[in-house]
Amino acid sequence: MKKKLLSVMLAGAMVSSLVACGGSDGTGTEGGAAGADGAEENVQSEDENTLTVYAWDENFNIPALKAAEKDFQEVNPDFHLEIITQSQSSDVETKITNAAEAGDYSTLPDIVLFQDHYIQQYVTNYPDAWQSAEDATCDWSGLGAEKLSYSTINGVHYGFPVDAGTAIFAYRTDLLEEAGYTIDDVTGITWDEFDEIGKKVYEKTGKYLLCMDGDGNDLFYMMLQAEGASQFKDGEPYFKDNETLVEVFNVVVKLAQDNVLYLANDWSDYTDQAIQGDLVAGVYNGNWIIPTIEQVADNSGKWEITTAPTLTGKPGYASNGGSSLYITANCQKKDLALQFLSYTFGGESAADGQSITYDEALVNGGVIGTCAAAAESDVYSQGVPFFNDQPIYATIVEYTQHVPTVEQSDYHYAARTQLGTALQNVLTNGEDPEAAIANAEEQLRFEMELD
Repeated sequence: MKKKLLSVMLAGAMVSSLVACGGSDGTGTEGGAAGADGAEENVQSEDENTLTVYAWDENFNIPALKAAEKDFQEVNPDFHLEIITQSQSSDVETKITNAAEAGDYSTLPDIVLFQDHYIQQYVTNYPDAWQSAEDATCDWSGLGAEKLSYSTINGVHYGFPVDAGTAIFAYRTDLLEEAGYTIDDVTGITWDEFDEIGKKVYEKTGKYLLCMDGDGNDLFYMMLQAEGASQFKDGEPYFKDNETLVEVFNVVVKLAQDNVLYLANDWSDYTDQAIQGDLVAGVYNGNWIIPTIEQVADNSGKWEITTAPTLTGKPGYASNGGSSLYITANCQKKDLALQFLSYTFGGESAADGQSITYDEALVNGGVIGTCAAAAESDVYSQGVPFFNDQPIYATIVEYTQHVPTVEQSDYHYAARTQLGTALQNVLTNGEDPEAAIANAEEQLRFEMELD
């Protein structure tokens, strides 16, 4: 089994940080169809047992889809999934947009993989492009309420989750020990306590206890979600009057000023310099950051994961990123699509404690799913040597079940940009935090055309 888990690391190491952003270096297609290069695509198949799907990333999402095909063939030996590989997630978004604006959905495949943070906007703007998944036979309650909050729109299920964006807080235990601490000392603590520990770690080791890409700062969203709070209220920005957001913002400012938080200049600085360059003793992000951490082989066995700090000290659970599968308006075999998706990513095959979909997606692509039952398998439950033999995959699925559901918005990334700019204005220009937060809200309201 450890050999299998080693293959997870090797496969995961090939996954770049673009996974988080929905990007990929994958090109070409499966099943002979053309990709996003403008060539003809076989978006439909006349075979009654074949479904077509758009997806991206040959190192991450594609292995998960191949695992699902193999899994469903246990039920239907004649089943085939024709994967039409796109170069990146935006290609799928563009094709949905083009089809909708042309009023011709016949250009779409049966199923598409779609980013969680964008799907509500696309269902709202192009409601006729999708078919609901309300008739699915899977147990939705076992897939993580927060994850499903993206794909459940106006009370209607549309999507089946592929990967959990569940956040982890990973620590270098050797550096904690050098400063006189253990993993238990950073578990179930407040951000104020974290700041004190972080100052001691920096003093003793010269390492920051936390890092984040300052250009695309996801800290605010994750920290707020761990408190059960959102950046939005009733569809509008909720910044300056949001006491939790204001408190979180001030915590981030203090962490940066105390040399506890390293704010990288860009994504490359975050992954290549901060994490892989050993500038930090802690990483907090979606679990897709694991392959980046694993790039440094010399640090194997030195990392462990736990929950995040919070304002009150309760265990912090959050999520960041991820995607799901959706049935398009062009699917003429909806019953087959629902059967396939329910059995595989819906978790029906995991009812006996072992799912080809979830197990092989993890082993071959490093994809950590959301299904609670799948976490009972040997593959998920096995200790991972890089993380000091912690069973991190089962732990992450368990975390998934506790992530609070908060209000989402089509303007998620715009909010991230405005709050990140506000933080830089405070740290670099000395702007008053309250004024910076108020200005960020004003700018976002303008962008949303609310004023």
